[in-house]
Amino acid sequence: MRIVVMKFGGSSVADAPAIERVVAIVARERQQGAAPVVVVSALGGVTDRLLALAAGGAPERETALDALARRHVEVVTGLDANHDGEVARFIDDRFDELRSAFRELSGAEPDPRTLDIIAAAGELLSSRIVAAAMTARGLPATWVDARDAIVTDAQHTAALPLAAETEDAARRVAGHHVTAGRIPILGGFVGRTLEGETTTLGRGGSDYSASLIGAAIDASEIQIWTDVDGMLTADPRIVANAEVVPHLSFAEAAELAYFGAKVLHPSTIFPAVSRNIPVRILNSRRPDAQGTLITSTPVPDERPFASLACKRGITVIDITSSRMLMAHGFLSRVFEVFEKFSTAVDVVTTSEVSVSVTVDDRRRVPEIVAALTEVADVTVEDDLAILSVVGDRLRTHSALAARIVGAMTDFPLRMVSQAASRRNLTMVLPETHLAAAMTHLHREFFSMAGSSR
Repeated sequence: MRIVVMKFGGSSVADAPAIERVVAIVARERQQGAAPVVVVSALGGVTDRLLALAAGGAPERETALDALARRHVEVVTGLDANHDGEVARFIDDRFDELRSAFRELSGAEPDPRTLDIIAAAGELLSSRIVAAAMTARGLPATWVDARDAIVTDAQHTAALPLAAETEDAARRVAGHHVTAGRIPILGGFVGRTLEGETTTLGRGGSDYSASLIGAAIDASEIQIWTDVDGMLTADPRIVANAEVVPHLSFAEAAELAYFGAKVLHPSTIFPAVSRNIPVRILNSRRPDAQGTLITSTPVPDERPFASLACKRGITVIDITSSRMLMAHGFLSRVFEVFEKFSTAVDVVTTSEVSVSVTVDDRRRVPEIVAALTEVADVTVEDDLAILSVVGDRLRTHSALAARIVGAMTDFPLRMVSQAASRRNLTMVLPETHLAAAMTHLHREFFSMAGSSR
């Protein structure tokens, strides 16, 4: 049996016409002999709105919740999918739960457990609506509460799946329906602890859910349906002539996702890699487009590297100590500070007397600086960006990294680092120069590659 896990993002289920396209795509996959498992995000913008309401004041919440409820009902009405009023009742029940959760919010720091209940609502609602739409069009779809399939720890708002428990649960609730010839429809992003509490996997976690389920039920392929034609050679908002990358390796895709490519969530790739399951990125508005296929051993082509990725809003922290830097345990002590304040580091460079790191989460920077100042001089620079060049060819073509850096002589590079895997070359520069630098690199390398093909 060829099982295909099909994940549709928020833009792909934004309204009734978008969901109609999803139904047609799933029906076509089934007609071609596949057994689909469907994972959907919340209707476009819903989770953002719910979390904004949780962070904002109470007076507007009731009006905003009423508007969100109407939006969901209007989608169901537009799909003619409210069989015997069942879906409308489901929507009413979920919004009653939301109102109760919002009433529990108090103080400056909302309870993470309550935030998870609020954030999970969008996926539960959208998946129920999509299941009803498919059933109304004659497909053997069945709604599955995603919390029954994904088992996590209790780290609310950023829960980690429990591997063995999730595999057992996903096989039991999703695999069972596939074996019976049905199409299970689940929301992404949400899970449940062993004690039964609702959790979420962090923003972008719907991709992760699809990959976890695909790995658990031995899927033949995992499809990520979005609103672009695949992974591109650069951010199309910056580089107008960015091209689709037809093939990527798992390692390249993971690097691109980590360094800012928005099409794929960074965690998505790992469950797929563990089972060597191909991942395909496709456009729900152009389902016949080729997309990007991600495999362990992609077809080689003539591109100098796979793609450019970027992150804005980067802060560089310089830690300088001529007395301590080379002392035993100094670097360990430095990174223990970042660990203590739960702040991830992206790029690291060192010299004889200093170590420089980048972070994209500034919330704990003042505390980090205060702690580091006890052992070194510390300076902070904001408003920077990371520009990362990613490709397997960087490992085998030793001169390529030098050519890339050489092409950047007109830009004020703050840091340059090549990962141990030599699969990415990362440069840090002022954010004001990012667009010009990415456009320049793309023109220098991909125009050249294009002319040679």
